[in-house]
Amino acid sequence: MTPSALPLGDPAPKDGILPAQAATEAAGRRFGLYVHIPFCAVRCGYCDFNTYTATELGGGASQVEYAATAQQEVRFAAGALKASGVPHRPIETVFFGGGTPTLLPAEDLAAILGTAVEQWGLAPGAEVTTEANPDSVTPESLQLLAAAGFTRVSFGMQSAVPHVLAVLDRTHTPSRVPQAVKWARDAGLKVSVDLIYGTPGESLADWKHSVEEALSYEPDHISAYALIIEDGTKLAARIRRGEIPPIDDDDHADKYLLADELFGAAGLGWYEVSNWARTPSDECRHNMAYWRSDDWWGVGPGAHSHVGGIRWWNAKHPTAYAGRIAAGESPAVGRETLDADTRYLEDVMLRARLAEGISRDRLRPEGRLAVAGLIADGLVDPRAAIAGTVLLTLKGRLLADAVVRRLLP
Repeated sequence: MTPSALPLGDPAPKDGILPAQAATEAAGRRFGLYVHIPFCAVRCGYCDFNTYTATELGGGASQVEYAATAQQEVRFAAGALKASGVPHRPIETVFFGGGTPTLLPAEDLAAILGTAVEQWGLAPGAEVTTEANPDSVTPESLQLLAAAGFTRVSFGMQSAVPHVLAVLDRTHTPSRVPQAVKWARDAGLKVSVDLIYGTPGESLADWKHSVEEALSYEPDHISAYALIIEDGTKLAARIRRGEIPPIDDDDHADKYLLADELFGAAGLGWYEVSNWARTPSDECRHNMAYWRSDDWWGVGPGAHSHVGGIRWWNAKHPTAYAGRIAAGESPAVGRETLDADTRYLEDVMLRARLAEGISRDRLRPEGRLAVAGLIADGLVDPRAAIAGTVLLTLKGRLLADAVVRRLLP
């Protein structure tokens, strides 16, 4: 997903050419593709992502024409990377996010993927994922996606409790989720489900029901995210007016602990603070690429890209984005070259959240000195630390942000 607010940065050149740093040692780095589909049938009350309903789109932005525009950016990307001296690499992961990618016809998603394959090729065993709402797929659309090369679908289930879904403004009914999961499995796709905990009015029993219901579908992967109230969202306004209660950190912790216990009992192991997989091969390799700072090109309005420490982001609104593409220009409106301190900070922030942990050798001296205190506070596993890896305990996962702050004094 792509956040609604873009960062500040330096102007991005219209030709998309990257600094020489981008090509340095690129042959040894993985390459992935993110495709942002910015359309939703309804804007969910908690959502702060760069998405638009049909009534919010101005002239020049069209769902009908979007696939062709995205294909143009894919071709532009391949040319820009080549002109920048970045060696050709096949795509290892592709992720269609949004928004709701499956609001577009499956044929459109297949066409975008096909153009990417024409330009770069797919690495053997490549992972190709699309997000989907349970009410935005059919058996036929999922069969078509599988035939086109998609390997995985991530369903936005969020909850199995109607009153919780209503607060979140989700449009599907709970009974639609197992149906969609079955269709995906029949098509030969791996299945992930996304859950959200901590919605105002959600009891612990409600959350337990949602987790148990999700597990009954036997997914390969589950993501469970604490609800965050973003300024400017409908949900934030409702809380401010006192219509619904605010979120509660203790409630979040109780629900995380319950989920982790139930996921573990069902055979899913955590590999990142908010993600669990049935086997290591079921982990979302595209997200792992983000957490390990691999290379990826982001297609679509507001999408972010990263190659060799160079990061850039596209025009936010679909109309502005489409205009730049139609003119043959880079859709990027800003970019930055990450300095050593920023790359170190992000490396620690992201790798510390992984079940593989972060090597103590990657830490600066002040970070290594903090490890003993983190062990004493029960936040870091002592055996792993002795072996040279900083690995969060269950308590440490609950306080992951605090751990990172102590590793980065």
